[in-house]
Amino acid sequence: MAEQTGAIRDTVIVGGGAAGLSAALTLARARRSVTVVDAGEPRNAPADGVHGLLGLEGVSPVELLARGRDEVLGYGGEILAGEVVDVSCASYGFSVVLRDGAVLRARRLLIATGLIDELPDIPGVREQWGRGVLHCPYCHGWEVRDRRIGVLGTNPMAVHKAMLFRQWSPDVVFFDHDRPLEAQDRAKLDALGVGVVAGKIARLEIDDDQLTGVRIADETVVAVDAVVVSTQMVARTELFASIGIKASPHPAGAFIETDQFGATSVPGVWAAGNSSDIGAQVGAAAAAGALAAQHINTDLIMKDLDHAVTAAATGTSSEGSSAVEHTFDNEYWDQIWTGDRAAAMGSSQPNPHLVREVGDLAPGTALEAGCGAGAEAIWLAGRGWQVTGADIAAAALERAAERAADAGVTERVQWVQADLSTWEHDNRYDLVTTHYAHPAMPQLDFYDRVASWVAPAGTLLIVGHLHHDAAADGHKHGSAPGHEGTPGHESDGPPGSASATAASITARFDPAQWEVATAVESHRTISSPRGHETTIHDVVVRATRRS
Repeated sequence: MAEQTGAIRDTVIVGGGAAGLSAALTLARARRSVTVVDAGEPRNAPADGVHGLLGLEGVSPVELLARGRDEVLGYGGEILAGEVVDVSCASYGFSVVLRDGAVLRARRLLIATGLIDELPDIPGVREQWGRGVLHCPYCHGWEVRDRRIGVLGTNPMAVHKAMLFRQWSPDVVFFDHDRPLEAQDRAKLDALGVGVVAGKIARLEIDDDQLTGVRIADETVVAVDAVVVSTQMVARTELFASIGIKASPHPAGAFIETDQFGATSVPGVWAAGNSSDIGAQVGAAAAAGALAAQHINTDLIMKDLDHAVTAAATGTSSEGSSAVEHTFDNEYWDQIWTGDRAAAMGSSQPNPHLVREVGDLAPGTALEAGCGAGAEAIWLAGRGWQVTGADIAAAALERAAERAADAGVTERVQWVQADLSTWEHDNRYDLVTTHYAHPAMPQLDFYDRVASWVAPAGTLLIVGHLHHDAAADGHKHGSAPGHEGTPGHESDGPPGSASATAASITARFDPAQWEVATAVESHRTISSPRGHETTIHDVVVRATRRS
């Protein structure tokens, strides 16, 4: 199981190039906790120097990044050398998993992973990339001024590149690669004095690691000092598809769409640098990182202010963002089950929705996902089910085991401590139930996981919170009693992400695989041990997996 590392950061930045480090520097100077994760694969690593960067003209890419890292560290930022292998949404924001198993938790996420240059499949191009083979006139044009430049016509952008590089040299030749030019393009090249060589390109000629020419399929060799290619520049988005980030097509590749400040369509996620602007040079990428960081900081300030105002109005506690943007992880639940209110946590009575919905089912194997103190699991065991009760909190499971022993059903219940958002197993159950689960992942994604554990012809029962905006009774886990008359979890109630409607849940079911029997939203009145009554709002969904 992945190991969570440290407290929740304000921001995790994936990618430690110019955009990522610039953003980290801005956030660190804003007194934000920020971590940069960098795999050490900068796009411009093959280049001798960075050009067009005011005050740092010609600095080597390695030196530039080293300076940037030192500056970020100097203001208290954190830089981790590592590779991100998974990103997911969580109750507190985002979970970022590294290849070594570490898990970083962040309120906000900045994507600064840059892009991949998809090079034409011509022998010699990759070997000379960044040296004899170039792509950007503003990055390398001065260095090849007045030299013999060959432009490879491997994609539609190549003609445009030939026109641009003519500004730096009068000796430019275009290789059409067996793709005849449009008449208007040929007229433009002729007007600029750009020669055109017909025929398929066979390979680049290289002598002693130096580019010397371009060989055509008919064995003709045209001498050149530099070759220009038009790459397909594709933003690295595969890691972020699970949180809704996708690459948008562009004539020159693909990029992440953002607003003018770097915010993506996914709340809490920003992108900067070549991830969102495939044509950005180092200076523009750094500027975009700084701008995104400013707006991330402002977003966090406004979020924390909203929490503070709400706390002041309701008389609840608010320290920074922790009042709402906590994580439902092992540490959180251990505090709940061992804290001041632990003695009153967990009713001994099963949830009435469970009794009503599955009371007539024939016993089989069952899983209670997020079993807490075990009331539902024990009730099922008492009716002949062979039950697995799984929960993240060891203290809750200890109490559940004691209650099972008192009820005489120990042999029919197995207790498993597990984080259900990451728990891996091969078991499938005749009945899977979950009641008021608050996972460390998006609620609907959690329900998808739970549903995957149902055997063919098996039953799934979901009982969850239904939190309305300013719900009629202001259902909160602290100001009102908790589940089945027990005191609640926390003073300000769970976030909206811990809630789902019946419609949003059933929309996840493929009708070819599931038959929905119950999908209702209801409310009921319960009493606390002190006699206080409150109304809680529930969503109940029962479905059967088709055989």
